[in-house]
Amino acid sequence: MSAPVEVRRDASGAHELVSLDNGVLRLTAAPALGGRVLSVRHRGREHLYRNPRLLGGDLQPVEGVVLGPVDGPMSAWDNVGGDKTWPAPQGWDGPGEWAGPPDPVLDSGPYTADVATGPDGSAVLTLTSGDDPRSGLRLTRRLTLAPDSASYLLDLEAVNVSGTARRWALWNVTQLDGGSGGQDGTRGVYVGVAGPGPHTVPLVAGDGRPRVVGHTPSAVRVPPQDVVGKVGFPTASGWLADVGAEGTLTQRFGVSEGAEYPDGGSRAEVWLECPVERPLEHLGGLCPVDRVTEVEALGPLTELEPGGATALAVEFGFGSGTGPVAEVTPDGFWSEPPRWGAREPGGRRLAGVFTSWRPGTLAHAASGHAVARTRPGEPARFDALVPEPGTDTAPAVVFAPAGP
Repeated sequence: MSAPVEVRRDASGAHELVSLDNGVLRLTAAPALGGRVLSVRHRGREHLYRNPRLLGGDLQPVEGVVLGPVDGPMSAWDNVGGDKTWPAPQGWDGPGEWAGPPDPVLDSGPYTADVATGPDGSAVLTLTSGDDPRSGLRLTRRLTLAPDSASYLLDLEAVNVSGTARRWALWNVTQLDGGSGGQDGTRGVYVGVAGPGPHTVPLVAGDGRPRVVGHTPSAVRVPPQDVVGKVGFPTASGWLADVGAEGTLTQRFGVSEGAEYPDGGSRAEVWLECPVERPLEHLGGLCPVDRVTEVEALGPLTELEPGGATALAVEFGFGSGTGPVAEVTPDGFWSEPPRWGAREPGGRRLAGVFTSWRPGTLAHAASGHAVARTRPGEPARFDALVPEPGTDTAPAVVFAPAGP
């Protein structure tokens, strides 16, 4: 049986850090800094962006920096990085738009932190914001990490704590290191899409608009590029994947067909920024100094009566490979979907590359023939001879988790 998830709470620094560690993933959150997850390390490799001018390697403020609730224009925002949750739509034209960041409650205010453990050895960290008078919301971020897994679940909830009806969508924002820039190949952000399109909608042009290229009929890619801007995906099918120098981060989330979404119907968004020579005055004086990529999952706009709530679940997964991503599934992701090769005596070659979240076995669905064993977060490349498939023209490969 796998060892239970280790929980550690460290209050020795300027702000408390809460860590969940299962030996494959280590998540570290800072409740006092807007309930952020500041670090996710997969087998020792960091996946989240952290602003080195504000936080050191110990995830505490560097000398001379004091962090806490901040309000004002975007130029005043202490963007420490990490993964956080905001309400959407964003804007500054009225009470139905979230005028942040910065924001003194939901973005930079203190969250409470509670930890529970399950009989299966899992650990659950629940982060809860204060009541925000501007949006009327209280946010909850609940992280669940199971033993021996390269994935974790983030359950989000927004509750209307005001006395009047409000209309908001949940908006989860994950900041990643944008790398050295100018690279292409297989790196960048992949977005699963469905339907005829158009698959993109332009949202923000800081000093330009992000370029999007096709990858497969059901996925597009935002390659690395030196630009400050954002693009939305109104046909997003419910998965994102960022391929960077340290590996691959994926997200799966539900989409509500027919529902209204913010930002021109965007179910997912990608924001890119790179260093600029002078502040972007039309973006509140924002002046990026690093290359940062944001992958953002959104829920539908929901009318919330007093006491009403809306929820969004996002499953994060991690892999050590840096190949392309064609599809993200509940069990892992395909870099190279299964395909038939040459016929040989006794059968036909079946090849592909799959990264699973848990240890287990990959098998050809029609014959049950095992083609590979998997290790959490590690690519499993197979090229196996399986029994003659007959009419099985589109091979299906299924994952079976290892027993306890």
